[in-house]
Amino acid sequence: MAVAEQTPPPQVEKQKPHRNGRFSGFLHVLDVRMKEMRREPEVIFWVFGFPILLALGLGIAFRNKPADRASVVIVAQSGATKAVASLQGSAQPSAIRADVREESEALRGFRLGKYDLVIRQKDGGGYEYRYDPARPESVLARALVDDALQNAGGRANPVNTSVVTSSEPGSRYIDFLIPGLLGMNLMNAAMWGIGFALVDMRQRKLLKRFVATPMRRSDFLLALLSSRLVLMLIEVGLLLGFGVLAFHMRVLGSVLTILLVGSIGAISFGGLGLLTACRAQKIESASGLMNLVMMPMWIFSGVFFSAERFPAVVQPFIKALPLTALNDALRATILEGSPLAAQSGRILVMAVWGVVSFALALRWFRWT
Repeated sequence: MAVAEQTPPPQVEKQKPHRNGRFSGFLHVLDVRMKEMRREPEVIFWVFGFPILLALGLGIAFRNKPADRASVVIVAQSGATKAVASLQGSAQPSAIRADVREESEALRGFRLGKYDLVIRQKDGGGYEYRYDPARPESVLARALVDDALQNAGGRANPVNTSVVTSSEPGSRYIDFLIPGLLGMNLMNAAMWGIGFALVDMRQRKLLKRFVATPMRRSDFLLALLSSRLVLMLIEVGLLLGFGVLAFHMRVLGSVLTILLVGSIGAISFGGLGLLTACRAQKIESASGLMNLVMMPMWIFSGVFFSAERFPAVVQPFIKALPLTALNDALRATILEGSPLAAQSGRILVMAVWGVVSFALALRWFRWT
């Protein structure tokens, strides 16, 4: 009986195990972060929509408009009618609005802020001004009224002067405001976007899964940090474009310089966001820490008004804040056209904050 010849099984070629590249973990986490942001419409609003709405509201509130009229009140006395006539016949009658009231009512209106100045005729002749030196509108009203009454009394100005008004783009409040809003938004988006995401993943036990993978802590934190840079490009373009289209703002500096300054600022605040959330277990804890870090910068760093208003003794502290450096660099680049080399000191301040914060976050970070 013939024995059937058995065919040997086919040789199965062994596949080489797939090895991920050095930065595969970094790229995967970065891709996931970008997809998560696209699926959350509230993130899109707070990152892109809210700064534009804030700029629109403040731009309308502080738009170019006729100067406010000084509101003054004249105490009802025998010379009140003459004082009103003198004010109405002044060189700037539209700049002063005068009412005549009883003394008690006039003082009450001044105390409540209804009037900027109280005018009272003195017994021996002349006038007495009651004003508040801490209120700029009160100081202005005193100067306008005194000039009008002195001229009506026959004063002759020894020097011939003229006045030229100017409200060109670059000198308006909205031109000062847009770079400040841009810096503030970069800070808020970087710190809240990174800090909130990190604590949220820790609360949902997602970070524990990375412990069993070859994911490095540095790659993971760098991926969170890099996700803010992608959004930063869109933020800068949208807010600056809105300022140019809606308020005719002039951008004198290089767009590349603006993007580089914004990138360094985003990295700086991203490092602070990682540091504040590297060990926080709850959203409430991270929120408190981030507010503690951001609150001084909201106040001192010149977002809505110049930081030069604060006393000279605190100026070194203010200049050392990363948001102050970012706002000053953005304003110098956008409004004055300063090159990148002229911003070296401010860039150094932001870089030190970013590098130190990231190094401390990398050292103190824990997965659980």
